[in-house]
Amino acid sequence: MQPVLFTNGVLFSPDNASTADSIYVEDGIIRAIGNAAELRLQLAGKPYRTVDWDGAFVVPGLVDAHVHLGMHGLKLGMLDFTEAASKEEMLSMLRERAAVTPSGEWIMGLNWNENNFADHMIPSMQELDAITSDHPVYLTRTCFHAFLGNSEAFRRAGITENSLDPEAGAFGRDADGRLNGCIYENASVPFAKVQPEPDPSMIKSAMREACRDALRLGLTAAHTEDLRLFGGVGAMQRIHRELREEGVPFRTHQLMYHEYLDEMAALGVKPGSGHEWDRIGAVKLFVDGSVGGRTALLKEPYSDAQHTHGMAMHSRRELEEIVGKARKQGFPVAFHAIGDGAAALMTDVLEKLPLRMDAQLPDRFIHAQIVQPDTVERMSKLNLAVDLQPRFVASDFPWVMDRVGPDRTSYLYAWKKWLQTGLPCSGGSDAPIEPLDPLLGIHAAMARCRPGEDHKGYLPEEKLSFTEAIGLFTLGSARAAGEAAQRGSIEIGKYADFTVLNRRLYDGMDPDELLKTKIRMTIVNGEIGYSE
Repeated sequence: MQPVLFTNGVLFSPDNASTADSIYVEDGIIRAIGNAAELRLQLAGKPYRTVDWDGAFVVPGLVDAHVHLGMHGLKLGMLDFTEAASKEEMLSMLRERAAVTPSGEWIMGLNWNENNFADHMIPSMQELDAITSDHPVYLTRTCFHAFLGNSEAFRRAGITENSLDPEAGAFGRDADGRLNGCIYENASVPFAKVQPEPDPSMIKSAMREACRDALRLGLTAAHTEDLRLFGGVGAMQRIHRELREEGVPFRTHQLMYHEYLDEMAALGVKPGSGHEWDRIGAVKLFVDGSVGGRTALLKEPYSDAQHTHGMAMHSRRELEEIVGKARKQGFPVAFHAIGDGAAALMTDVLEKLPLRMDAQLPDRFIHAQIVQPDTVERMSKLNLAVDLQPRFVASDFPWVMDRVGPDRTSYLYAWKKWLQTGLPCSGGSDAPIEPLDPLLGIHAAMARCRPGEDHKGYLPEEKLSFTEAIGLFTLGSARAAGEAAQRGSIEIGKYADFTVLNRRLYDGMDPDELLKTKIRMTIVNGEIGYSE
């Protein structure tokens, strides 16, 4: 790799003290920072090439700390209901797809969200059947914890009116007890088993397209959980190795689904193992579901559905078994917990089976959406990083207030309070559940509302400054991956990972400036992975 002098940029620094405009990179590492004239004098006689940033704003390489890259790649070819504004719009899109899909093939869609519909109504099984009985239809809610299917999908899955609800799952029924097409949590398993599995070439293609899309959006790396899609640790490692050999310059930090712990032990996979392009991280597990589908586990019943507290994906004993097994293999755990009941339950388990304070990687609390102050205080004493998804504010408010009521707002999507605990806090999208674009995540952290809304923001005391918000996607993400010494800031000795923007961003600016911001260039390890 030829050394390169990147010059004529406006370099971000948290204290705004930097006057440097150029960075010299050798072997993918930042070797010098200064102004162009000084660096050219220092480099006299050395061979290097020059890249002119033309006055663009340069920030540390943005990193998405919680994403499902493979699913994001597959989503690019699926029926996507993200912009659907009504049940009728969903049905219209489905009708168009059915007209061009060969008879008998599955029609898959995702990202419907009835909370964005004026009447909050979703299609019934009968309405799906009216569009097609020749295709099995399976539609995934934006939270990926609730689903819709037509009669043909239920038939292929072997689910009838007499089928019992599985543990940690349910089939939706109407007032007369008949199946209505809704599928919750683990009730989705029989449907997944009869759907055609993507072949290795399709998965690899999806990963390639996802990485390219991430680079286009200014991301230099992602913490991703794709092991279930790959179906094995060996397949995951092979595909990422092949993508790198093909010249896809994108870093990944892999969260490893807990059901693959035995394979990981057999292969000798350890936390932090791998290399600078693809490292192994914590063991992933689910404690509960989603607040949108009312499957997040709450301590008290849902305010708008007093009959339910949500769902626990595992008993306390099962959680202790999973964490204990991970600990024996030296792994931290990354746990999905959205409700305050799930957060408290997992805190009990971590206190009983603590991670060593000198461990290379921390445990990770994924989502942290509804938590009680006493649980936060207990968590602050653990070796724990908090994975936040700022964009959830734009998607979940104001309807989430109806779910939880007025008495559970002290730590409701409380990004500011989480930063004040001193725990490492990272930023992610949870794509394909939310848009992968990190600028939309930073906007949500600053504005606490959707683009285009004109108000002070939902729970505005939790708004972050630009420096705080971008810190989630830079140094915060590096700390969660145990890589703060290698990336997360523009410093000599760190990886040459940069995101280059067409305008300067700063504390005190109107967050809507982010919506006008474009990615000029994405640089990973000194390589240009994307350029407009």
